[in-house]
Amino acid sequence: MAQIARQPFVRHLRCDATEHVVQWRRGRLVRSGAGLAFWFRPLLSALSVIPVDDRELPLLFHARTADYQDVTVQAAVAFRFTDPDSAARRLDFSIDPTTGRWQSDPLAQVAQLLTGTAQQQALEVVADLPLARALAGGPDGGVGRVRDRVAAGLTSDERLLAMGLEVVGVQVVALRPEPDVERALQTPAREQVQQEADRATYERRALAVERERAISENELTSQIALATQKEALVAQEGANDRRRAIEAAAATAIDDQAAADSTRLLAAADAEATRLRGEAEAHAEAARMAAYAQTGADRLVALALRELAGHLPPIGSLTLAPDVVSQALGALTAGGAGGAGAGGAGAGGAGPSGGQR
Repeated sequence: MAQIARQPFVRHLRCDATEHVVQWRRGRLVRSGAGLAFWFRPLLSALSVIPVDDRELPLLFHARTADYQDVTVQAAVAFRFTDPDSAARRLDFSIDPTTGRWQSDPLAQVAQLLTGTAQQQALEVVADLPLARALAGGPDGGVGRVRDRVAAGLTSDERLLAMGLEVVGVQVVALRPEPDVERALQTPAREQVQQEADRATYERRALAVERERAISENELTSQIALATQKEALVAQEGANDRRRAIEAAAATAIDDQAAADSTRLLAAADAEATRLRGEAEAHAEAARMAAYAQTGADRLVALALRELAGHLPPIGSLTLAPDVVSQALGALTAGGAGGAGAGGAGAGGAGPSGGQR
């Protein structure tokens, strides 16, 4: 707002560049301009301050569609005063010469006028559209049509033009239905989004199951390959054991054959030696029998006694009875007389026998 400095009987006014000041003195226009600073007498002057910057007015009102659904229109209108002198004549922008404040609220009047005009234009557009089309976007949707209609209505309004007000721009933020209707309208989209989420979840689960199946198949294939390798290993080990057993049996057979051949050779050698000893003994026995055949009975007895003596146990002492000695001496005496001639012949044949012993 304008800044006023007070002095006795006079006042000094200073305003910003975005404020247009109009001064009347005694009913006549004295000065009009933006950003002025001047002295004035409060008892003789009437001052009006009109803002010439761009202002924005938010709008919020309800409308009913062609299918009797209530919607809320959120919009904003940007405006400015292009003819401050006309605005000062049509609206009360006068200020208190002491404080510099407006004596009324002219911008509230402007806002009420803009709101009523914009609401009327929007209601006419929304009333011709069903709810679904009113909420649709794009140039043919409710937002675009309401924006164009409100902008055209405000620009061509005679009252706004008469007070020097220009509409810079119109923005329609949204057309929103009642909360219950909005939730009902959101349900199909939410269901579709939920279906897409479920489909993605199912696909992810199916992919996880497929990957698990592939992993299981790989593990089973690995187990089968491992079992096959184990089977081949067991078969190879069995073949190796059989080969070792066969080789061990062959080596044992070779050892047994060698031992048998050695035993057979030893047995043949023993048999040959036994045969040769038998033949030698037989020849010796035959020679002995031939020698015994040519030897007398007394000598055979003597040989038998000697042979018997060799097999008797040791005799520490021998006691001979007188009759035994007498008989033996008698026998010896008789044998010596009767065999004197034979002793000569036997002496000739005893040589070989003695040689045999």
